[in-house]
Amino acid sequence: MTENGNGDAAKPQRASRLTELSENPPPSTDRRTAPNTEPHAEPVDEAAVARREFARLLGEFRRTAVLVPFDEHGSLWTADFSGVRWICAFSDEEALARFAVARGEAEHEWTYRTILGARLLDVMVPMLPGPGGVALDAGSADGMVFPPVAGIVPDGVAVDLGGTGAQDERERA
Repeated sequence: MTENGNGDAAKPQRASRLTELSENPPPSTDRRTAPNTEPHAEPVDEAAVARREFARLLGEFRRTAVLVPFDEHGSLWTADFSGVRWICAFSDEEALARFAVARGEAEHEWTYRTILGARLLDVMVPMLPGPGGVALDAGSADGMVFPPVAGIVPDGVAVDLGGTGAQDERERA
């Protein structure tokens, strides 16, 4: 007697399609990690990949409430670097505490408010004297800056990094 119950010799059963897939996974379509096996594969535009990642992070920042410390005069805590005033913002109290320790000001009581990232970029940066941006988690390995350029801050306060100055002179005339 055989297992299939009809008295015939057992026929080999075909493995399921899932088994085949798990044994032979399809080639990766991620060109960043897959070896270039295609004869006419397009090169990866690393700059475009970086721009998309930054746009994703910017969108996330705009939707997130961050901690913004205030100085002893009740003003936003800022730092000047290379002619840009940076509003210092922190993702959480631990990041702010690490910053305070790194500055040697851990014993200082830090007053802060929770402010939406979009409000910092769209409302607070334009109130700064001169070009300004936001430094998130300054001094940490995960820190990030949102500079005063078009697409990040309002166009009226953005710094034109690609211009030669001729456009500015024509606008003033």
